[in-house]
Amino acid sequence: MRILSLLIMMLFAFSANAQNNKTKTMKVAVWDTYVTKKDGSVMHFDIIAPEEIKDTTIIYGYGTEYLISKRQEGQPLTSKQCRFCHIETVRPDWEAEIKQKGYFIIEMENCK
Repeated sequence: MRILSLLIMMLFAFSANAQNNKTKTMKVAVWDTYVTKKDGSVMHFDIIAPEEIKDTTIIYGYGTEYLISKRQEGQPLTSKQCRFCHIETVRPDWEAEIKQKGYFIIEMENCK
């Protein structure tokens, strides 16, 4: 009987631990960004990064990497162009790239 009680307790503990692991969903910060392109038009994109990253130098670094990929290197990216907007739950299509690169970019306007 004692062994049965021990097995039941272990089963409940395992089940509770599995539930806790399922409910841990990544939260991300959305940084609203507007950068004047070399041609004078304004590109609008969001930088999505884990909510724990609060260092703007890191966020601006992500934005700078993105600008380089769009041949817009050298364009200013500071608090004037990029501001924290809100926290939300990560979307599945963002998560893999965030885990790989540290961030995800949502292209909003004039990003081509």
